[in-house]
Amino acid sequence: MSSRAVAYTSSPLLAAKTPVWRSKFIVALVALGFFALAGRAAYVQVIGNDFFQRQGEVRFARTLELPANRGRILDRNGLILASSVPAASIWAIPEDVDTDSGEGRERLNKLARLLDMPLPALMGRLANEDKTFVWIRRQLDWDVGQQVAALNIKGIYQRKEYKRQYPEGEPAAHIVGFTNVEDHGQEGMELAFDKELAGKPGSRRVIKDRLGRVVEGVGAEVPPVNGRDMQLSIDSKVQFFAYQKLRDTVQLHKAKAGSVVVLDARSGEVLALANYPSYSPDNRAKLTGEQLRNRALTDVFEPGSTMKPITIGLALESGRVRPDTLVDTTPGRITITGSTINDTHNYGVLTVAGVVQKSSNVGTTKLAMQMPAQEMWETFSALGFGQKPALTFPGAVSGRLRPYKSWRPIEQATMSYGYGLSASLFQMARSYTVFANDGRIIPATMLKTDHPPAGVPVFSPRTANEVRKMLQMAAGPGGTGQKAQTVGYSVGGKSGTARKQVGKSYASGKYRAWFTGLAPVDNPRIIVAVMVDEPGDGVIYGGAVAAPVFSEVVQQTLRLMGVQPDMAVKPLIVANPVEESL
Repeated sequence: MSSRAVAYTSSPLLAAKTPVWRSKFIVALVALGFFALAGRAAYVQVIGNDFFQRQGEVRFARTLELPANRGRILDRNGLILASSVPAASIWAIPEDVDTDSGEGRERLNKLARLLDMPLPALMGRLANEDKTFVWIRRQLDWDVGQQVAALNIKGIYQRKEYKRQYPEGEPAAHIVGFTNVEDHGQEGMELAFDKELAGKPGSRRVIKDRLGRVVEGVGAEVPPVNGRDMQLSIDSKVQFFAYQKLRDTVQLHKAKAGSVVVLDARSGEVLALANYPSYSPDNRAKLTGEQLRNRALTDVFEPGSTMKPITIGLALESGRVRPDTLVDTTPGRITITGSTINDTHNYGVLTVAGVVQKSSNVGTTKLAMQMPAQEMWETFSALGFGQKPALTFPGAVSGRLRPYKSWRPIEQATMSYGYGLSASLFQMARSYTVFANDGRIIPATMLKTDHPPAGVPVFSPRTANEVRKMLQMAAGPGGTGQKAQTVGYSVGGKSGTARKQVGKSYASGKYRAWFTGLAPVDNPRIIVAVMVDEPGDGVIYGGAVAAPVFSEVVQQTLRLMGVQPDMAVKPLIVANPVEESL
């Protein structure tokens, strides 16, 4: 079969005349397209390169933070009060998690049990509006995180973090404080030294796929700088014992709350600072404001009779009286500009030392009214009243001490025995360092120090020694603080019972019981201050409520410090201590 010849040259399309400009136009379009593509390539690769690089990084490159290990908080003996341990934080890409099939639900049920959360709560997290990322549970124990990983659930991932542990729990909670889930300090020393403890996180640039998995590293890794350890002045054993005795006393007397402060009389170091009620820093799910309050530093009260030794010390220092100078307190009351000040008993004629021993408001007032208000104000100020403590700790307050020029005579009288001014328990404890250090007031610190401060002179050594002897009398037979006596150690201190002020008046039947003192008397090593708020069992006096806590804390603290007993006596405890004047 032969093929038929085709006459292509006779095709009418080829026979038609085509304009030359049309072919040139097509070639021009092709050339223009080439130059446009070349220009776009040049723009992407050269001119706009930085922009497109950033856009690519936003979509795929990530900077991973390498968390620094937070520094430890140690007590003065190196025991751990707070430390960081590895923890697993679980997160998810909700759109990738199988929540519909029976197998998927079963795995999620196992996950919920491991996370200790109800399955509906877990499903609620996965129903989050953000389908690309949601936290499921933060800071799980590391071994629980490993069990979660073993479930191999698609869309469920985890990140290594650190969480804080607080071995001492409730007793040291108000000192140590705690951190939040981001490992930033929120209270206590964790907050005060957050920058030093936190260190500096490192970083690592990586490329991730859409599932958040690291594909490769990009650039150099910046290693984290771990936080610095902090060594406190606190002795954890003293702290635990003080908290335990305070807690038992608050519960025994059905009180609202209580605080205790123990200072090293030579260095000003805080050996213990406890409050009750307290809380567990490891479990803050039901934390309340009442538990969180560091009452020893943040709450201010009228200190009552614990101020009397300071007023008497000023009278001695000025040379107006001597310890054996007689003061007539008859008939147990005195009227100042129309207002009457009373003692609980008519003590008759007392020596100056007897005024402290019997806690006479009338005697203290008579001595105070011999002195200019300016002298009292200057002494109170020098001892830290009305001033915020120079303490690296959050929440410490200044209390209230009004300028002397505004004092009325009755106010000068009441301030002499602790009414009309306010102070924290911590301020009260520190003020007594003046009697323990030959008349020098020393700064207090929460950090361990090897170089005791010199202090600032307020009284002469002679005055300080005379007041110590008076404090010993006040805590001995015939004094208001007989229950402060302890076995083997001489003690001196002053009890106080102050009415609680509510608004502009004093509440009926509400009191705060105080006791502040030192031991041993001739060579003081510690100062202990105790406050019990609103004893509710009918026993209200500081000598009956707070003094026994002082006694037991002194006994245990001096024994732990290795201080040799300075006297071989039995505790001088009586059933009904002398009541101090309110």
